[in-house]
Amino acid sequence: MSTGKNDPHLTSKIVTSYLHHSRLTANELSALVVTVHQAISQLGQPPVQEQPRTPAVSIRRSVQKDYVVCLDCGFRGKSLRRHIGMRHGLSRDEYLQRWGLRTDHRLTAPAYSERRSALARALGLGKIGKRGGRAATSAAAPLPVGPDQKSGGTRARKPRSRSRSKSATVVNEATAAPLPASRGRRRSRIAPLPLE
Repeated sequence: MSTGKNDPHLTSKIVTSYLHHSRLTANELSALVVTVHQAISQLGQPPVQEQPRTPAVSIRRSVQKDYVVCLDCGFRGKSLRRHIGMRHGLSRDEYLQRWGLRTDHRLTAPAYSERRSALARALGLGKIGKRGGRAATSAAAPLPVGPDQKSGGTRARKPRSRSRSKSATVVNEATAAPLPASRGRRRSRIAPLPLE
């Protein structure tokens, strides 16, 4: 097959065969003909090499203490994972490969990472105790009892998970902070209709 001359009959055969198996609108048909024609005309030619990219900022300046900068568009934020996925359609590895970055290049601001780490440590996350991967609970730390609660004859509630039963100081600190809204479905109680 000679690729030096673009044969319009070959383009029409390919488009006709494609239309036998799929449906297109009139607007899509013209785009299909142009795409097939260009593809046939580029047969036998060397592939076009991609131009080297120039970053929005230098790689050294892309990671600052309070923010990180996207090398594609110059976006500044605390974290780039969501930005490069939504805006550029790249995963972390694809982004690092595109710019020739090392695998340990930060996509999260160092100050933001430190704050999140300190918060996790304050909540007791990441501690490995004697009972597997969860935090070990201290058996001698009683839960605080309020003056309006009865202390005699009632059984104490079991904690829902091991990570919730912590020492009294951690529990008091955790209850002072506002909790996020529950995402689970709540069961609503429907009042019975009065009979007439």
